[in-house]
Amino acid sequence: MTVLSTRTGLIAIAAMLAAPIAPSAFAQEQASIEAQASGELLVQGQLPTSLEGLPKGPEIEGIISARSGDRIQVTTEAGAASEVSVGEVTRIKSSGGFLGLNSKKLAVGQLLNGIPVKVKTVQYGGGLIASEVSMKNGDYRTASMIRTGTAQGFAEQTAATEALRGRVADIDQYNVKGVTNVNFDTGKWALTEQAKANLCAAAQQANASENALLLVVGYTDNVGDEEFNQELSEKRASRVVNYLQQACGWKPYRMLTPTGMAEADPAADNSTEAGKAQNRRVAVNILVSKAVDQM
Repeated sequence: MTVLSTRTGLIAIAAMLAAPIAPSAFAQEQASIEAQASGELLVQGQLPTSLEGLPKGPEIEGIISARSGDRIQVTTEAGAASEVSVGEVTRIKSSGGFLGLNSKKLAVGQLLNGIPVKVKTVQYGGGLIASEVSMKNGDYRTASMIRTGTAQGFAEQTAATEALRGRVADIDQYNVKGVTNVNFDTGKWALTEQAKANLCAAAQQANASENALLLVVGYTDNVGDEEFNQELSEKRASRVVNYLQQACGWKPYRMLTPTGMAEADPAADNSTEAGKAQNRRVAVNILVSKAVDQM
């Protein structure tokens, strides 16, 4: 099974966005879906009301590249496309979100093009039905905001792409005025008393500039698998955001969207216990717009 990581998935989304999809591409994709109607992966007729007792099918991991009615097409990193039926019998869930969004159950209509997913299937009527589709909240939010369209090419794709590029470009428009790191125990996201004191000190420092914003980024060491560490890094960032706002009085509108980076960008060598301890952190970055900073 090809494993497609979140980062790889988002890179793939960006690559799809880089080249506008012509109407003919949409027609070809639709034709491709219809052409597969006689293939072994397509379920004909009504879906069953229960999947109990049906033989297991393959687990598919990739990006939703097209959708037509109750069918989705999932394309793996290697380029293999599989068509799966979805419906009321399909459990759709997301995980790894901020502010209480963990393990949120979603509706079938929220399976947007461009989202990296893991699909568990069962065999039925010579085809496949999705018994469970799982995704990460960050991926759903990204796809929802920019409405990529991928293989189906929505008309608003160009405008959404330009807006996304503009937001990414904005990062270069800030000066970093200070960074405060708070650290965590292995597998934990609880704040120590020292961490709490450091966070309020960082908020006080940032408040010295009325134009300062905070960017909170969570990290982990290399213990645990990627899925666990991604969720853990987001939980740590979320806990820091909540404390800054609730205990330190930092205004939510002066907070950039927090994120979790899992094992990425280690601050120290993960081969030592001391290095791992440094990497189990959340970085609170104080940013000021370059335009304002030069005034």
